[in-house]
Amino acid sequence: MKWKTICVIVVSGMLLTISVHAQTHFEQNIREYGAKGDGVSLDTKAIQAAIDKCSATGGTILFPPGIYLSGALELKSNVDIYLSKGATILGSPNIADYFERTPMLKSYNDLFLRHSLFYAERAKHISIRGEGTIDGQGSRYIVTTKVKPDRYRNRPFLIRFIECEDVTVEDVTLQNSASWMQHYLACRDLVIRGIKVYNHANQNNDMMDIDGCSNVVISDCIGDVDDDGITLKSTSLAITENIVVTNCVISCHNNAIKLGTESTGGFRNITVSNIVVKPSRVKSVFFGWPEGISGITLATVDGGILEDVTISNIIIDGPLVPIFLRLGNRARKHTDSVPVPGVGTFKHVAISNIIAKNVKSLGCSITGIPGHAVEDIMLSNMSIEFSGGALKGEYKTGLPELETEYPEATMWGGMLPAYGFFIRHARGIRMNNISIAVRKQDQRPAIMVDDVHDARIDGLDAVISKDAPYVIGAARSSDVVVQNSRSRGETDCFLAVQDSETESVFMTGNDVRNCIQIFKQAKEGQVKSLCNIERAQ
Repeated sequence: MKWKTICVIVVSGMLLTISVHAQTHFEQNIREYGAKGDGVSLDTKAIQAAIDKCSATGGTILFPPGIYLSGALELKSNVDIYLSKGATILGSPNIADYFERTPMLKSYNDLFLRHSLFYAERAKHISIRGEGTIDGQGSRYIVTTKVKPDRYRNRPFLIRFIECEDVTVEDVTLQNSASWMQHYLACRDLVIRGIKVYNHANQNNDMMDIDGCSNVVISDCIGDVDDDGITLKSTSLAITENIVVTNCVISCHNNAIKLGTESTGGFRNITVSNIVVKPSRVKSVFFGWPEGISGITLATVDGGILEDVTISNIIIDGPLVPIFLRLGNRARKHTDSVPVPGVGTFKHVAISNIIAKNVKSLGCSITGIPGHAVEDIMLSNMSIEFSGGALKGEYKTGLPELETEYPEATMWGGMLPAYGFFIRHARGIRMNNISIAVRKQDQRPAIMVDDVHDARIDGLDAVISKDAPYVIGAARSSDVVVQNSRSRGETDCFLAVQDSETESVFMTGNDVRNCIQIFKQAKEGQVKSLCNIERAQ
């Protein structure tokens, strides 16, 4: 929509602009272009003719109540699509009704992504709004191969916008895509607000994928999908940056809030807040688990950066794992012609005010790889209750690195060495006011740090089972401080150093009355302990 000032007044020599504005856009009813809206006639040509005409002058294309069957459409600059209540745009079930388009911007998706119901490239001032529905009829596109990338082909996305500017998607209901619901690649000034997404029609049914975009606001959205929820990617050299996600409810079978897995350009300046993650009402799955895999996943494995990310005020109900942070080295090229990417960087992440319940027993993990640490990670004000129940022999103590594997919270194939947090190859870890518990007796420690340097654990409140060997374990680490913390439940030891390489471990102000020993050490002088509250002799 375009606006212009229409009144200027001079008062006592002062020039005043009166904020009276008039619309310069026009509104066209799609039926005036020959659209039938009967759900049987193919309305693609009529809709495209309206888009082409509207783009020349700028304006709104109104869809009154009806069912508008359509193949691929190219949305062009200055066009506002408005769906009235009772209006549905229905994606054609015939792949021949979708043109193929490979964007000028090269990305990993060029290998497989060919078709979309709504497509736009380098368009400006475009929007899809209203109280109506866009339905992709995605269950009509059967996946016939398990081989990547072939299994992605010939399945249209609902929305795919490439290098567009000033984009708004607002209030509409989006459902039943044949693949991802929405893909925005290298777009600028993008607003997604108040939409409802239901996507359980096929494989790869993400809620939305924000890919190499900048200046993005996502708010007040509700989604229930089979695959990932609100997903930030970087499948090209474009960095995903300056992103705000807030006030959303997400249900999915995989990762509710996800940065990755593709990370070519990387992620920067991202804030996520006020999110409820709850179980999907759909129990049958194409991928993942009925409960969901993770609440929060941050993963960079194809080079690129991940830095300056804050996540706060999140309720997580039900998935296998609440928090999964991973720096890996899959090193996948985004096009065949570029060099193999080096290891990326993962730093400056703050996650706070988290309540997680009904989560399973795998445990949270924060891991880099040898020689490449995740850095400056702050976790604060969390309350997490795990299902627990792990017995000795049911979990691994020496996990393989799996540097090149796909990053998923389940990647190690079972329960982690700690029921709460397993942290490996990290520097600058801050854990403040963390409460963790298990519903069933669990013989694992609460926290395990391995090759972790400069760590502060302050205010840990951990339920520990009687048969667990210790509350906190440390290996190959240095400059570790544990203070103002306590164990709930009797166990043998509060803190255990497991090797002779660890040094400079400090304990102060902890309540260790439920532990027979304050600490164990592999050699003399590794642990310095003072002013702890010990059990009476």
